[in-house]
Amino acid sequence: MIAGQGRTGNGIVHVAVLVLVILWVLPTFGLLVSSLRDKDLLAVSGWWTALTTTERNEVGRANPPADQVEEADLFVLSGTLFDADIHATVTRFGVSIQQPEAFQAGDTAELDDGRTVTIEADGSYRLTSPDAFEGPRGQRLFYTAAFPPDFTLANYEEVLTSEGIGQSFINSLTVTIPATIIPILIAAFAAYALAWMKFPGRALLLAAVVGLLVVPLQMSLIPLLRLYNEIGLIFGVPAKTYAGIWLAHTAFGMPLAIYLLRNYIAGLPGEIMESARIDGASDFDIFMRIILPLSMPALAAFAIFQFLWVWNDLLVAMVFLSNSNDQLVLTGRLRELLGSRGGNWEILTASAFVSIIVPVAVFFSLQRFLVRGLLAGSVKG
Repeated sequence: MIAGQGRTGNGIVHVAVLVLVILWVLPTFGLLVSSLRDKDLLAVSGWWTALTTTERNEVGRANPPADQVEEADLFVLSGTLFDADIHATVTRFGVSIQQPEAFQAGDTAELDDGRTVTIEADGSYRLTSPDAFEGPRGQRLFYTAAFPPDFTLANYEEVLTSEGIGQSFINSLTVTIPATIIPILIAAFAAYALAWMKFPGRALLLAAVVGLLVVPLQMSLIPLLRLYNEIGLIFGVPAKTYAGIWLAHTAFGMPLAIYLLRNYIAGLPGEIMESARIDGASDFDIFMRIILPLSMPALAAFAIFQFLWVWNDLLVAMVFLSNSNDQLVLTGRLRELLGSRGGNWEILTASAFVSIIVPVAVFFSLQRFLVRGLLAGSVKG
């Protein structure tokens, strides 16, 4: 019974994990499919319809009367309802909005005054009339067509060929790399001190670090900016520099870094440090030669979180950097592509995948350390 119960429990766990993975991956897959669809299709149907043949009601217009030709005793207008890059099949058509599906593809519909219209399955049409067609515009044609799955890279081309994308990509790297390394360097020293060095107020300082984890970024952003500007005026440092945003991201990321690294370092075997002290090693030697090499999982775990946060940040970049081309980050550039009124919204899906290329590469290169780093300190041997 115990063995059977164990197998049942494992099966439930596996099913639960599978469900969570599907729920996590499905929106991302939908975003990917949407990024490969035409903007007109995005506006009228969901991403799940892109994987199967779908029928849509459309309205087309025949060529203007100026294009008519005379054949025997009839005037003829002919053409096609589809562009060259569209592969669809007409199933039904009509000549009025009240009856948009009155005829099957290939049938000939009788109009008034002896006129006729025929629409074939491939979208080609033929209008005939005993008298010359008149008017500035052609006849409206209502039809239902089956559209097979169709994907395009137009959204990606628009994003990648936009002016300034390359410079903004470099700007984001210029912001993200130092803003990830600096807090790790500072927090590692602080974490070692809080874990293994005894001094007055250590517990109170650790409680303050934990308390800072719940401080909203928005609450401290403006005071920090004012303080930075005042210090810059005193020392003659210009505002809106990369140094300012590096310090801002360091300040916002420090509490999590100290807490995460402290938990890991506190779980390391104390006998190693004691043996090193007996051999005459100082705290700095222990930190550099023992703690840092053993703390790589925790360092990598925080590096992933900090890199993802800084790379995807827009708010802090808007406050501490200017909107000039030499400082505008990638998230800010993609926001500008939408325009002030949200135009070109269809490129949002492609922009999302363009922006996650680097974070995904960083995650997969360090993911083997992530679980060990997150579980740091939860179990002690």
